[in-house]
Amino acid sequence: MEQMEIIVTKVTDWDLVLDLARLTVNKNRLNKNPSEDFKKSILISEHSPIRSLQFVIEMKNIPSWVSQHIARHDAFANHTVRESNGDSHFVGTSRTDRTGIDRNKLPQDALVNHTIYCNAQDLITISRKRLCSCASKETREVWQKVKEAIAKIEPTMASVMVRECVYRGFCPEKSCCMYINTTKFSEEVENYHNLNIIPSK
Repeated sequence: MEQMEIIVTKVTDWDLVLDLARLTVNKNRLNKNPSEDFKKSILISEHSPIRSLQFVIEMKNIPSWVSQHIARHDAFANHTVRESNGDSHFVGTSRTDRTGIDRNKLPQDALVNHTIYCNAQDLITISRKRLCSCASKETREVWQKVKEAIAKIEPTMASVMVRECVYRGFCPEKSCCMYINTTKFSEEVENYHNLNIIPSK
């Protein structure tokens, strides 16, 4: 997928997450970005204010069938902050009258542009399934590129985008790939768990 391009834009910032978290415990807004400890803690705990940290993710020139795999996640519709009567996926049209190409003759690997409007909770949820070895190799590659793009602008967010077995600490799949028996798995789980270590006062 040499033609693939991933563009991530952060729509909201951490000051909103912090303020919403404070409001839930009857504290005043601070209108400032929180510490890294706060970010790590609230992302690991997945408290509802993380849904206010929103992103637009543009995945350009990915296979149509990979786009379908990524779109098949209700989490995007269920966890967005705004009211929505539809999902949060926007896929470039293949309509013949718009493209001049007979869509009936397009193969499953025809390239499409797929944009997602999502939030931190969505990124955690979809990563659990689409970074897992049970996902297709191509789908994992695309989502890994998304994670890498997010890491450039929001490294703390990217650090909690992990596969299912790392998230749970064990593999729930019948067709387990046995990654759980590797040293790399142990290291990844340890790094993930260390995200929630809060320094003593």
